[in-house]
Amino acid sequence: MNLVPRVQGILLKPKEEWVKIKDEPATVSGLITSYAALLAAVPAIAQFIGFSLIGIKLPYANVFRLGLGTSLVRAVVSYVFALATVYVAALVIKILAPNFSSNPDMVAATKLAVYSMTPAWIAGVFYLIPALGILVILASLYGIYILYLGFDAGLMNTPKEKVLSYFLVSVIVFIVLLVIFGILLGAIFMAGVGTVRTVPVL
Repeated sequence: MNLVPRVQGILLKPKEEWVKIKDEPATVSGLITSYAALLAAVPAIAQFIGFSLIGIKLPYANVFRLGLGTSLVRAVVSYVFALATVYVAALVIKILAPNFSSNPDMVAATKLAVYSMTPAWIAGVFYLIPALGILVILASLYGIYILYLGFDAGLMNTPKEKVLSYFLVSVIVFIVLLVIFGILLGAIFMAGVGTVRTVPVL
């Protein structure tokens, strides 16, 4: 699998790309290491740079920046959480499959989880300027649409009448996982408040 053409395909022509992905030979470990592990590094690196070097502009002309150590820990934990999220989501999608008359295929479930995260990971570059982080959320909404197209393309061999319900339950799982990991990441952020630097802006 070539990374750049796959990213372009899943972002620009997701419906056609899912057709290619469906029957493409793959392994869970391969999808994680050759795709997810690379793209998930984009927001992690951007967050490290953004929070430690650029900072967040707050009222009264102050810029708050995390210390380098705290920012690095936050970025690493964020990266690990991103990979954990797609793996756990894939596992849940697989476990839920029989309830929707679908094939409990872990590889197919991992394809759904991994590739649907592409927009959010690519948009993670906006974390270079922390104030633009909201754009990552918007990109994630497109990822939800891509996830739906994956289910509709038959990756889990789901009957057409059960695609929507299977998709909706899977989205809820994704959201719950992101909220949980977000809370944990926020706790780590708060733990590093003691190393925040306030820099006056002239």
